[in-house]
Amino acid sequence: MSFVLYEHPLNERIRNYLKLEQLFAQVDGCEISKIESHYQVFFTALFAILDTLERNDIRGELIRDLEKLEQNLVIWSKAPDVDNCALEDNLRSTVALLSQLKTSTPLWCQLKNDKFLAGLKQRFAIQGGSSSFDLPQLKFWLNQDSIAHEKDIAHWIIQLQQISESLALILKFIRQRAAFEVIKTSNGFYQDNGDGIILLRIKVPSNAGYYPTISGSRLRYSIRFMLPCAENGRRYIDKPASFELSKC
Repeated sequence: MSFVLYEHPLNERIRNYLKLEQLFAQVDGCEISKIESHYQVFFTALFAILDTLERNDIRGELIRDLEKLEQNLVIWSKAPDVDNCALEDNLRSTVALLSQLKTSTPLWCQLKNDKFLAGLKQRFAIQGGSSSFDLPQLKFWLNQDSIAHEKDIAHWIIQLQQISESLALILKFIRQRAAFEVIKTSNGFYQDNGDGIILLRIKVPSNAGYYPTISGSRLRYSIRFMLPCAENGRRYIDKPASFELSKC
């Protein structure tokens, strides 16, 4: 059976992590060969990444999480039947990323000084402001050959690599903290204590016809399942619902 996976953060740190993960996926998903038609998605996601990094202490949060991960990996190395090769690979990656993130000036800050990006970013912040007649420099760039595009995009993305790799490693281990368990409700509603939980992962059968809406915090959370509704946009279901839940 195929499933749709929904995730919901229970604190602001994980909310920022998930947002950045999705933005990095959008940047990586834009084919350089088709950048002329994908540029809106690419630059909008790139600028959203920079804004998120600038407004939040993401680097500090990643450093703290990597330090905790390093400590845990050392502890896990003493456990019986551990996969030492996988553990050592993850430990090396963790130590290397920590060393890179602790440099005095984050690499991504160099992107703030890129005059071409700065000129675009100002216009992209305005709704409808990225039209070709507003940004002739973008029109000129889009009409360069693919080699030029590849070189520029690679240069921009490499500045963010420390962040994206650290994020991917931390989220991988957060998602592995808990297994999925089957939950059945009689009326499409479920709630529980959120103590110690930072991320909810919900699997719903793709043919179920309903989807979850989640609210709550680290203290308590609730899940209510919804149906699409032509009249109101959506409505609560009032019937038994089954799903899988991982409380990370």
